[in-house]
Amino acid sequence: MLAKRIIPCLDVKDGRTVKGTNFINLRDAGDAVELAARYAAQGADEIVFLDITATHEKRRTFSALVEQVAAAINIPFTVGGGIGSVADIENLLAAGADKISINTAAVLRPPLVEKAAKAFGVQCVVAAIDAKFVENDWFVFLNGGRTATEIKVFDWARQVVDLGAGEILLTSMNADGSCDGYAIELTRRIAKAVGVPVIASGGAGRLEDFAEVFEDGFADAALAAGVFHFGEIEIPALKNFLRDRQISVRL
Repeated sequence: MLAKRIIPCLDVKDGRTVKGTNFINLRDAGDAVELAARYAAQGADEIVFLDITATHEKRRTFSALVEQVAAAINIPFTVGGGIGSVADIENLLAAGADKISINTAAVLRPPLVEKAAKAFGVQCVVAAIDAKFVENDWFVFLNGGRTATEIKVFDWARQVVDLGAGEILLTSMNADGSCDGYAIELTRRIAKAVGVPVIASGGAGRLEDFAEVFEDGFADAALAAGVFHFGEIEIPALKNFLRDRQISVRL
């Protein structure tokens, strides 16, 4: 069995790591480079760096900050936010990213996913999906959760994998920052529907939430932010807890 991955997420705005609830009410969580280095030292399996206002503000991700984070860690590093072209992807990979995460641009220009997969390999392409439960179904939201679409999450997940995405980063906007647990049913349905790894995101608050999303949600990885940033959960303690639950993790 492949080891389950624990992935801290650095949501970055104006060069600082921030964390909100349901994608709003952001508060400062510290220096991105320092946090990334700390998590790598604690045993995180990967780091995700998201420039959360880049698309909304119509600018590219800060490649200089990407370089600084990449230099501070020795674990895989995914970068997203403001990516709109193959050239943007090439620049971020050159700056030190191992993978890139595409959300809004993938929905608006699906051929970008296919081009990226062909140019850099499916292992480099992560499809980020911000999902919100509205009127009895899950829909895709864009621009950092600001823009609703009529696209159903399950349809889009299958389509984007067919286009060449090698992994899905699935965030429940309803659960984000709530500390009430991951969207288990949503994660399980997506994991069963696609043939690529699924990273669960949104809602982690307790050690048990991570175990549940692995055991019942069939997630391959669990991403969290605030519980790590504010010291509510320490990665070594989390991994020991999961190991005691007979969940395979890298120690």
